[in-house]
Amino acid sequence: MEEKKEQKIYYTVELEQDGMRIDQFLAAEMKDHSRSYIQKLIKEEQVQLNGRSVKPSARLQADDQILMIVPPLQELEVLPEEMPLDILFEDDDVILINKPKGIVVHPCPGRCSGTLVNGLLAHCKDQLSGINGVLRPGIVHRIDKDTTGVLVVCKTDLAHKSLAEQLKEHSITRRYEAIVYHNFEEEEGTIDAPIGRNPNDRKKMAVEYKNGKPAVTHYRVVSHLNHRFNHIECRLETGRTHQIRVHMASIHHPLLGDEVYGPKNERKHLQGQCLHARTLGFIHPRTGTYMEFEAPLPEYFTTLLRKLSQ
Repeated sequence: MEEKKEQKIYYTVELEQDGMRIDQFLAAEMKDHSRSYIQKLIKEEQVQLNGRSVKPSARLQADDQILMIVPPLQELEVLPEEMPLDILFEDDDVILINKPKGIVVHPCPGRCSGTLVNGLLAHCKDQLSGINGVLRPGIVHRIDKDTTGVLVVCKTDLAHKSLAEQLKEHSITRRYEAIVYHNFEEEEGTIDAPIGRNPNDRKKMAVEYKNGKPAVTHYRVVSHLNHRFNHIECRLETGRTHQIRVHMASIHHPLLGDEVYGPKNERKHLQGQCLHARTLGFIHPRTGTYMEFEAPLPEYFTTLLRKLSQ
């Protein structure tokens, strides 16, 4: 088998590009790669400006010489596995999946089977974007193992870059439904609080004003189920890890079934938090048309709504 080699790419900065950041320059030149991937290569010293390593924020001058070394794609270490996929939409660029409860989206060290990516590899063969590396092919965003609902997966690098930019610009429509504890004083509201790693438990996230990243969640009450629970809709502006779970817990409305951020040892028959990614909308990367997809509430969720409404 022929050994895959790294790719060396050379650029000369033109007069009209004077003053640009080097990561912006390379993102504009290398349209098949995301800016975050280019920044990663710069930080790994795979990019040289006039023979020297630089930071992503380095400013360019006319006639600067840039060398970029793109490492070869690693051989995929995750095997395809046949599994049923609830496909909402599919074309040559994207595939929309209605993810069930209990399924991890992508492999991680020590867990390389039984994930959605394993099933996608079997379904899509080699037609998944490679931007996110060997463990997360095609994955541009994720939802938690016990969260159900709409997930978009990219089949081309063009689609991956486009959707990553839309996520960064907060232009993707993302609406979730949840069941939370306690009644609200107001029927709707906005939580604007940065989220980062919990300094006391690195496996958890928390509202962190010092080291967190901006996070905004809009919510409204759909229905008052009884004196203890409410059915709500959340609309995300940002997409931080565990954002809805952390934000709702921070205002004393943790999600039902969430034993990480909510009450422990309650309703053990539930499999994790009651959270469903209902709606996902975005500009199609090739056609430029806005598309919106919905996943109906799963049976466990509708059953709980009926029980808690009585």
